[in-house]
Amino acid sequence: MLGRRALASLALAFAALPPPRPAEAAVTDATLEPAGDGARLTLTLPAGTRWRLVAAARPNRLVLTTPGSPWRGPASLAAAGPIRRGVAERGQLRLDLLRPAALRRVNENRGRLVIELEPTTAASFARLAAAGRPLAESATATASNLGRSQPGGGATRSPARAGPLPLVVVDPGHGGRDPGTIGTQGTLEKRIVLAAAEELKKVLEAGGRCRVAMTRSNDRFVPLGDRVEFARRRQATLFVSLHADSAPGARGASVYTLGDNSDALAGALARRENLADRAGGLRLPSVSPEVQAILLSLMRAETRAGSARMASLVVDELGEDVPLLPNTHRQAGFVVLKAPEIPSVLVEMGFLSHPADEAALRRPDHRAKVARALGRAIHGWLARAGTAEALAAG
Repeated sequence: MLGRRALASLALAFAALPPPRPAEAAVTDATLEPAGDGARLTLTLPAGTRWRLVAAARPNRLVLTTPGSPWRGPASLAAAGPIRRGVAERGQLRLDLLRPAALRRVNENRGRLVIELEPTTAASFARLAAAGRPLAESATATASNLGRSQPGGGATRSPARAGPLPLVVVDPGHGGRDPGTIGTQGTLEKRIVLAAAEELKKVLEAGGRCRVAMTRSNDRFVPLGDRVEFARRRQATLFVSLHADSAPGARGASVYTLGDNSDALAGALARRENLADRAGGLRLPSVSPEVQAILLSLMRAETRAGSARMASLVVDELGEDVPLLPNTHRQAGFVVLKAPEIPSVLVEMGFLSHPADEAALRRPDHRAKVARALGRAIHGWLARAGTAEALAAG
């Protein structure tokens, strides 16, 4: 028999042994199937498994990695939607693409991960790959930022949202030493647009579908180029500039996107707004040498298309609640619309030079009505914009 001293020594020796290692957590199954015009990837994996989905180019592909969890699923997956095939290699799943694809939504619940993909444009995919950020990852896939909890206890991301919510930059025009238009009743444009921007910020944040940043939140002067840079530094998804200008005889809300073919009114408004920047105009950073000219051209074309879609939604939503200027969507060379990668619109909420517009814009209830209409337009745009614009805000 062992004595007490020997038993105690044996107990200490066992206590010093490392604890038994838990069973290795592994991805045990995977399926890929069509989902509308896209594809649905479903994985079986232990709860708490870390995972990350990234985009890569040359050739175009999506790569799913599960650090610390080996792949025990099928070695290959058949084609579905924009996916040419899935190949498991070196502990990761590579999805080779027939055509560019982006994230539609993610659902992770009780050991089951569902990733839905949708077609996107070549320029959008190039931006996703060049950004170097995950399309989605386990660290951000929580109920707090994926959307409302589902009946099964999981959380589903609103369409095409991964990681941080997209950022909308709201730009109240003028400020500080630049009052903007002064109405017939002494109304200062810089104050009206700031009040409207604050109301719009409340509407958007209450919707929970985006983050919001304002180029100014008080009465200070911000050069036009700095407003653009503010949005670019934060990798904004959308830029919305608010104004209430002057134009003899004109009445009603309107929206402007970047363009060279301005009509007389749009051109005059743009010249006046651009000249208000006494600090020196636009300061766009140079494009990095690595970015090919064709990519920049595609990016600009897509940005203008995104701006036009936003303008169309603004016209539709404002038209439900407020008078509109004829030919409501116009084009002009406003400096604040010139970010090459951020869809941008300038909204004239009305003209302070018109007594009826001025009286309406002075009323908080009217500004709230405008803000709600713009909020609906922005939410609609975000829903259609998809993953590419969401990831561009960062």
